[in-house]
Amino acid sequence: MNNQTLKLRRIAIDTYHENVAYLHRECEVYRVEGFQALSKIKISANGNKILAVLNVVDDDAIVTPTELGLSEQAYKQLNVSDDCLISVDHAEHPASMDAVRRKINGERLTLEDFVGITQDIAESRYSKMEMAAFLVASGQNSLDRDEVYFLTQAMLQSGQRLNWSEPLVADKHCIGGIPGNRTSMLVVPIVAAHGMLIPKTSSRAITSPAGTADTMEVLAKVNLSPGKLHDIVRKQRGCLAWGGTARLAPVDDMLISVERPLGIDSQGQLVASILSKKLAAGSTHLLIDIPVGPTAKVRHMREALALRKLFEFVGDQLNIHLEVIITDGRQPIGRGIGPTLEARDVMMVLENNPKAPEDLRQKSLELAGRIIEFDPDVRGGRGYAIARDILDSGRALEKMNAIILGQGAHTIDFTPGKHCFEVKACHSGIVTTIDNLQMAKIARIAGAPIDKKAGVDLVHKTGDTVTKGDVIYRIYAEFMSDFEFAKKLVAQNNGYTIEKQ
Repeated sequence: MNNQTLKLRRIAIDTYHENVAYLHRECEVYRVEGFQALSKIKISANGNKILAVLNVVDDDAIVTPTELGLSEQAYKQLNVSDDCLISVDHAEHPASMDAVRRKINGERLTLEDFVGITQDIAESRYSKMEMAAFLVASGQNSLDRDEVYFLTQAMLQSGQRLNWSEPLVADKHCIGGIPGNRTSMLVVPIVAAHGMLIPKTSSRAITSPAGTADTMEVLAKVNLSPGKLHDIVRKQRGCLAWGGTARLAPVDDMLISVERPLGIDSQGQLVASILSKKLAAGSTHLLIDIPVGPTAKVRHMREALALRKLFEFVGDQLNIHLEVIITDGRQPIGRGIGPTLEARDVMMVLENNPKAPEDLRQKSLELAGRIIEFDPDVRGGRGYAIARDILDSGRALEKMNAIILGQGAHTIDFTPGKHCFEVKACHSGIVTTIDNLQMAKIARIAGAPIDKKAGVDLVHKTGDTVTKGDVIYRIYAEFMSDFEFAKKLVAQNNGYTIEKQ
């Protein structure tokens, strides 16, 4: 054990779900212990311990040879004061990596294997490279239905679990892949206005231009503590928050931080991610939306039916009432793609604006109606009419405004990015297809979801007749470099198919 101590220094760097430590190359401890860059080290101070990935620096302005620097996340996790004396030692290799290697070789893992893996990830024993190895192995060799159940259980055990002490706690989730599909932000206020409990905790975007949390953040704070979350839900019967700060299945957020840059989203991981988060949030009744279309995440009906069976199997094992609805995923929902533009669409629907996107309104009413029918006092088939009445009467808008106020309202500005490029029809005809993947890619290249005002605003949808030179959509970006990249991508493929008449 290394008995030499170093002085702690806080390094103002956001390393996003990864603990990072900084040692000077001339540090005596670094030399004596034989540490290597990117190796894991154990840091101890005042009885607290954390694990971190080591970065070696040569600049005294970052850390001096007598200091150890910690990134923002690591500093917060160690929970000691600046200039505190700390000791450093080698970290033990995570024992669960043996299970990951077995999965790489195509072996089937047990519940104990997955519990070991998730515990080590939760305790920061895995580097991002090791997490990537686990994700790729699980995706490439796939998880059978029992393994998906085991992984869901293990992820559920990794963090806190909310208990609302009510027999019916509703939620909904879309598996994603459809740009602009912000139905949750309409379903929650409608269902909450009906009186049902619907504490909606969402992830941020993984491979899309916006997640529910990213879009809601345009309107209000989404990083809520468990206490704040409880207060809002008790008062308003609903919320639209990010699950990360509430420590609900935190391993899921850590894996998502690796999935996002790799663009990985395998079905087994998807089911485990969704169900672990929903169960951790205290849900008893869950509606899953699986959009199907040639450029959606799920391309074929047979694939959707197989995924529905997997959700139902794991849901049954975990004793949650689960219904799966398969929806039309042939084109984006609404007009806006990107947080600000999608938030604008949501508020237009809530305000019953005649120019609001009709497809977003209709799909949201259908989903809200199905959830309202979880209510034992509602007769089957009546849910849609109840949801429509709540929306048309303005009660949904009133509820949304109350939720926004409760979470902490932001100054709302729906003005999109300052750089705008109009994409025009190259010939006259009818819009027959819109490529979901390409439209999402264009919006991401333009800067969404990091830049809230970046994205794509659709002018025409499938079935519309256009004349040569008509604007079919607009691209918005905050930064010129993103703007130029998006224009180059459009020049290669604008995502629209227009059949000549």
